[in-house]
Amino acid sequence: MATWLVTGGAGFIGGNFVLGARGRGMAKIVNLDALTYAGNRHSLDPLEEDADHVFVHGDIGDRALVDRLLAEHEPDAIVNFAAESHVDRSIDGPAAFVQTNVVGTLSLLEAARDYWRALPGTRRDTFRFLHVSTDEVYGSLGETGKFTEQTPFAPNSPYSASKAASDHLVRAFHHTYGLPVLTTNCSNNYGPLQFPEKLIPLVIQKALAGEPLPVYGDGSNVRDWLYVGDHCRAIEAVLTEGRVGETYNVGGDAERRNLEVVQAICDILD
Repeated sequence: MATWLVTGGAGFIGGNFVLGARGRGMAKIVNLDALTYAGNRHSLDPLEEDADHVFVHGDIGDRALVDRLLAEHEPDAIVNFAAESHVDRSIDGPAAFVQTNVVGTLSLLEAARDYWRALPGTRRDTFRFLHVSTDEVYGSLGETGKFTEQTPFAPNSPYSASKAASDHLVRAFHHTYGLPVLTTNCSNNYGPLQFPEKLIPLVIQKALAGEPLPVYGDGSNVRDWLYVGDHCRAIEAVLTEGRVGETYNVGGDAERRNLEVVQAICDILD
């Protein structure tokens, strides 16, 4: 069985990925997560007795820790979910987003590069570094058309700017050092285990409590909504079948304005 080092695997998307991959016996998973506000150790409770899931509390920016995990577990792939990921929080405090999403990703890339270089021939050929990113690096989705992998980057928040920077670093490590990387840029995820600051769970909680419903900006932002389980299966497909150096956009083909989503939730709750 392959071994994957998954970073940020106690978060929303990472947690769903880990649970799904272990449920299907895809790989042994070493799960590194800093357990910041959006990480939830209890999301992984179903794996408590699973010998092929190893949880490690730590930061991707801790080079000594990452080096030790790579040497001890000898993973066949690294899947990087670790990120600060909330637009409003990035506006209030952009430095934390730069630290995790840019500096942390750089540290992880350097560790991966050095580990990969030391692998023997066949394992060196099959090793992969998959970086999970967002479609927000492309800017705002218009009323017509979709983002493609060739859409120019146009980040509009400190969060999306930090993710764009991390995407550029991943690309640079492939072209400069030959590191076998893959990048996925996903649209707006929803589903189980999502932290309640995000739109859908937040609106559900506020509506049930009879409180005002917060909407980013004027609510006209168009996002493509993607069920997290579908996203995780796409990541598995890219990791096992993707072409090194490529970027893959992952979407749900379900564009809606934020206000439409809020109104749909209210209709259901009513």
